[in-house]
Amino acid sequence: MASTAKTAKKAILLIIDGLGDLPTPRTPLQAAKKPNLDRLAKDGMTGMLAPVKRYIVPGSDTSHLQILGYDPAIFYHGRGPLEALGLGMDMENGDVAFRANFATLKDGKVVDRAGRIDTKTATALSRNLSMRIEDVDVEFRNSVEHRGALVLHGPGLSHNVSETDPHSLGPFNECQPLDGSVEAAKTARIINRFTEITMGTLSAAPENRKRASPANVILLRGAGYYAEVPSFTERFGIEAACVAGGALYKGIARYLAMDVMLVPGATGDKNTDLKAKARAAVKALEDYDMVLMHVKACDSAGHDGDFEGKKKMLERIDAEAMPLLEKSGAYLVVTGDHSTPCCRRGHSGHEVPLLVYGKDERTDGVVKFDEISCAEGGLGHVRGKDIIYLILNLIEKAEKYGS
Repeated sequence: MASTAKTAKKAILLIIDGLGDLPTPRTPLQAAKKPNLDRLAKDGMTGMLAPVKRYIVPGSDTSHLQILGYDPAIFYHGRGPLEALGLGMDMENGDVAFRANFATLKDGKVVDRAGRIDTKTATALSRNLSMRIEDVDVEFRNSVEHRGALVLHGPGLSHNVSETDPHSLGPFNECQPLDGSVEAAKTARIINRFTEITMGTLSAAPENRKRASPANVILLRGAGYYAEVPSFTERFGIEAACVAGGALYKGIARYLAMDVMLVPGATGDKNTDLKAKARAAVKALEDYDMVLMHVKACDSAGHDGDFEGKKKMLERIDAEAMPLLEKSGAYLVVTGDHSTPCCRRGHSGHEVPLLVYGKDERTDGVVKFDEISCAEGGLGHVRGKDIIYLILNLIEKAEKYGS
């Protein structure tokens, strides 16, 4: 008798950061040579995705939460904790975290917001930057180049404080409480004391003595607090893993208790090893129902206004990642977390293309994967919060609504 056992269905969600663009006169996605994505569009279903809400300009953090089924109006408490989690820093309920970066301060003014610092030097400078102030443990950790995160572990803290990062060259900002609470006053006091101590430590560091732009101050922004949330598995009944290079995206996965695959060569920039990431995503399907694979560099190119760089990265994704992902036999859901038009050098509220491919799924007559073609697709206009339910339906894990 033939076996009636069903093979478990799996899905890969590929998020190409900053995917969408505007025609000038073509978009990078229209201009790119991408035979694999175009063929998958021809053999699959397409549409347009509003990652958060239509015409809202999404952040990368809020859009990823929404796409993964976590309404940011409920589950988003600031970017700082997500960055810290992505760097492997542990947090408990009530801890406060910030995004951080080294910078150069001269005569009370920020003259270089990056300190022109490499990762090796930043790691050396970071060795003595964690400390205890009052009853709070202050933990700093660097990531790539000038970037890092700061976590305050302790009682009576508040994220309702101002940033010390001026976001441009100019006068340095002291941290100020943004309300009249004792907690905000305490947090601002601790941040200002941390800044004072670390400025002295960094100024005396041998790595800074001969630098024209010494990394002599740490700027803080994106304050947020940590609050535990129900795990992805608890909410949706499936096991999920994440393959990413950037700290934010690994942090979001950790926040949702998704397993993070550590992939050598996954740098989170234009030099990332796409084949290694794709192989890791496919391998993870052996143990997980869904794998989130994130690619960052298209967003960075959009912010830089680099049309050719964005186009070339899209071509790399098509040539290096898509054949491996398709060969896995998993359902493929390909989209972006927001548009980053090169002509605007920032995020916009334009929808992003969406592609769904599976050998037993429907088709819609669209033959290209780009912003204009997918607007004609059979999926129509999809909301970010619907993506997880789309995936659950693909892999036959959706619960029936009603009897």
